[in-house]
Amino acid sequence: MTPTEDRAPEGVVLDAGADARSRTFAVGSDEGEARWWFGGLATIKATREQTGGHYTLVEVLDAEGEGPLHVHHREDEGFWILEGELTFEVGEQKIKAGPGSFVFGPKDVPHRYTVESGPARLLYILSPGGFEEFIYATSGPAEERALPPAPEGPPSEAEMEQLRALARRYGGELLV
Repeated sequence: MTPTEDRAPEGVVLDAGADARSRTFAVGSDEGEARWWFGGLATIKATREQTGGHYTLVEVLDAEGEGPLHVHHREDEGFWILEGELTFEVGEQKIKAGPGSFVFGPKDVPHRYTVESGPARLLYILSPGGFEEFIYATSGPAEERALPPAPEGPPSEAEMEQLRALARRYGGELLV
């Protein structure tokens, strides 16, 4: 590498501070796009676009019960538990987690959680950003910032196949 190859072209000024300032934003506790998603409430707090592609942040409210075993092939996923008692399965590990706990699920490692005592409120942190697109594709606008009415029954096989196809489109797999 020559001494000039690692420099910006002449006349171009790089200002990382200005770039960060241009992305600065804040979302209040009752703000963010609220969606009814897989029997819970997902509130999108930060999107790929807002974070310069670095991550997606989603606040989730879930009733007691078990989520589907799945795997992400594009993003790592972190879970910061705010309320409730949960048991996570990440690969071969079982992890009990309560308020203040953080659980990390690396990409390409199957995982799920069970809300043992809830409802549970937690933050999903997914990196790189973009997971909100899967949420948009598999949810509907929340009528209120509360858990949706309980489903009348489990999804049909046709509905499950549609969810599997959407998961694949967004870089994941439902392993159920």
